Amino acid sequence: MVAVTTGWFAPVARLGWGVADQGVASLGNFAFSILVAKALSPNEFGAFALAWVTYGMLLNLSRGLATDPLVVRFSHGGHSAWRSAVQASTGTAVAVGAVSGVVCVGVGSVLSQPLGTAVMALGVVLPGLLLQDALRFASFAAGRPAVAFANDVVWATLQTLSAAALYLTCHVTVATATLAFGATALVAAMVGWLQLRVLPHVGRVRWWLVTQRSLALRYAAENLSISGARQLRMTLLGVIAGLAAVGQVRAAEILMGPFMVILMGVSQVAVPEGVRVLQRSGHRLLRFSLLLGSVQALAAVAWGALMIVLVPRGLGELLLGELWVGAYALLLPVLINMAVGCFENGAMTGVRALGAARHSLAAQLSNAALYLVGGVGGAVLDGARGSCWGVACATTIATGIWWSRLLRAYHEHDFHDRRDEPSSRPAAVTVQEAQ
Repeated sequence: MVAVTTGWFAPVARLGWGVADQGVASLGNFAFSILVAKALSPNEFGAFALAWVTYGMLLNLSRGLATDPLVVRFSHGGHSAWRSAVQASTGTAVAVGAVSGVVCVGVGSVLSQPLGTAVMALGVVLPGLLLQDALRFASFAAGRPAVAFANDVVWATLQTLSAAALYLTCHVTVATATLAFGATALVAAMVGWLQLRVLPHVGRVRWWLVTQRSLALRYAAENLSISGARQLRMTLLGVIAGLAAVGQVRAAEILMGPFMVILMGVSQVAVPEGVRVLQRSGHRLLRFSLLLGSVQALAAVAWGALMIVLVPRGLGELLLGELWVGAYALLLPVLINMAVGCFENGAMTGVRALGAARHSLAAQLSNAALYLVGGVGGAVLDGARGSCWGVACATTIATGIWWSRLLRAYHEHDFHDRRDEPSSRPAAVTVQEAQ
């Protein structure tokens, strides 16, 4: 057993690994999406994008029930406690994937094509997708981000190779793209078992949900609210403006994809780091949250400005083919939404580090309602462009709500009890690296 890195450099190192890990994952997704976008028609890519949004919604549900409680309560402590929690947490992710997969296959069988095919294919591969993600977060909770990085290198490599093979052999369809995306995640999940030497235990799902219900149910509702709102927004956008409009929104998001390396990379390790900041000096948490949001927002603006300049000069057509014109028209509101959302993520990190699930749920429910109203209302007024501007406005208001909730949770928190009475703290763990 080798202890994880300690001292002032440890948080920087873990955040750096988080960015590197998400960089690999995002680049894999980016390459995969680009090849699929170039090969499919606008309507087919719209169907693929809706399946992708559905995957995101179910991924957030799985995280709320399985991995969010894991990183909040088991980012400090002993190896045995972490191991037991990971068995139950990953088992919960597999169970969510299996149940939701059956539902997707059933729903997809009655939908029109090509959307029905995309949803059915997603249902087949969901258990592997959710398990791979759960194992990544188990690594972050253990303070072993290098393990997650190595696993995502495997997945990104397999994704890119499979997409390239489909593209070069002219076999890219909605079904083959979705199945390839999920099958490569399953292989990476198997590698994850070997890395962590912890197998998911589906028999412990009930125990996990009962013991973690104070956080899991609220986090699941919180995650499902915003991802469900996104699902409804994209679905209704497809109804109002057509599947091609959905594809244009997704294409604009793809152009911002490399920035998501930083946003998602930092976000996935931010809560464990926030927990550690709280353990060491709780009064630094607000500064940590503000700094986190500011750095990410600056990165968003820098990348977005670069895209605004380069896309009309040939980059857009090279990457997206016929989709680039529609995507470019949406780039500015998508950039504003992401930049403002970085400050929202900073506040969210602070609230979750405090374990203030009540405040977190209230803020996210407000966020979801605003997002849905802005996204759908904008679509009615001006199609895809109106939807993106509506979402940008909604995110700005929601960010203010998140920060007000963070301040309330911060002032309500009993720092003395958290520091001096270990029995009053969540069952959190600090894990040493197992060789």
